[in-house]
Amino acid sequence: MAQFYTPRTATAIIIANMIGTGVFTSLGFQLIDIQNGFPILLLWVLGGVAAFCGAVSYGELGAALPRSGGEYNFLGRIYHPMAGFISGWVSATVGFAAPTAAVAIAFATYALAGIPGMGEAGVKPLAVILVIAVTLIHVRNRRDSGRFQFSFTVLKIVLILIFCTLALIFVPEPQTVHVLPQAGDVSTVTGMAFGVSLIFVTYAYTGWNAATYVSGELENPQRDLPRVLVPGTAVVTFLYVLLNYVFMKVAPVEAMAGEVEIAAIAAKHAFGESGGRLTAIMLAVLLVSSASAMTLAGPRALQMVGEDFRALRFLSAVSTDGVPRVAILVQSLIAVIFIITSSFQFVVVFTGAILAFNSFLAVAGVFVLRRREPDLPRPYTAFLYPLTPLLFLAITAFTLIYVVLDNPLQAVVGLGVIGSGAVFYLISKAVPVQD
Repeated sequence: MAQFYTPRTATAIIIANMIGTGVFTSLGFQLIDIQNGFPILLLWVLGGVAAFCGAVSYGELGAALPRSGGEYNFLGRIYHPMAGFISGWVSATVGFAAPTAAVAIAFATYALAGIPGMGEAGVKPLAVILVIAVTLIHVRNRRDSGRFQFSFTVLKIVLILIFCTLALIFVPEPQTVHVLPQAGDVSTVTGMAFGVSLIFVTYAYTGWNAATYVSGELENPQRDLPRVLVPGTAVVTFLYVLLNYVFMKVAPVEAMAGEVEIAAIAAKHAFGESGGRLTAIMLAVLLVSSASAMTLAGPRALQMVGEDFRALRFLSAVSTDGVPRVAILVQSLIAVIFIITSSFQFVVVFTGAILAFNSFLAVAGVFVLRRREPDLPRPYTAFLYPLTPLLFLAITAFTLIYVVLDNPLQAVVGLGVIGSGAVFYLISKAVPVQD
């Protein structure tokens, strides 16, 4: 009897995909140019609004087009097979492999920060070990994979709530955090620094669409997908705003600006040196579920590419339990390459921008599909349509414009990845598999 992922596991995949490196590292980059509480918290609220609007839009697409693969499925069906292929190519090269690498690097950084006397030399080897470990778990079977994912996601939520509660209780010198606008905040919100900072937030929220990558492995995707996308996104938004408020409440801005290990810095100010080290190890444990979720969800896009195109048929190979083992191994290999060759900040900005563009096209597809196929069965329709997809498109476009202006190198590399996907599509002739 075939095994399916449960809605509970799908929700865990969303939460674990989203709560990764972004929320524990992004604040340091944001505080370089923005040091007031209101604009920082507004960034995270806007990110949550965008993720919610994207989630309800993906809920409509996923219910109408219930196949695994996420944007690969959506863009190929709505626009053209080449668009879907490029999306799958992006998922393979950066969509999940790069964030997995970033999570693994953060995991290793936090783990070593919690051990006295450990330097940075062991970061990349330890990051590679994590990727290998979660890969071995997810190539086994869906039952063990799903149980591991759910257990570590629940542990992640519990530890975050414990950390926030204890930090607020035991911090010796609380900082002032203005949650309402202050003088100068309006100009900050409309400035370049705010737009660029939003890409870090967008990256942190990346993963709200993760369940669409395994929708074909849900027993009833038309019913279950919308039910897991929206609650999963709402839980993460609450935790993100809470975490960033706590970080700014317990640690001075000057101690966090430009730093990566934000949670460890906040923990040291709240609990002292020994407490900070213990918290760093705790945060490393949290990131295990993130690496796990990306290793679980991402390869499904590669699997769909393999099913549809003869030149990449090897990617569609599955075990007797339906696990796409080859696709998982390929994605993990690419993640290891990212770990060895890329800096953390480059991975974050580059990946955030290219994934935002991918999601932009998918949500725009809601309008295209409604106009072109008005009679297509839609078991779920986007909440408050057309406001929610339009709001997502506006926030995402605002972010992308500022990223291109401020980080032209990352934009050029992103276009290179997209172009290489188009070239590979043409060279391989991308002959669809005939039934």
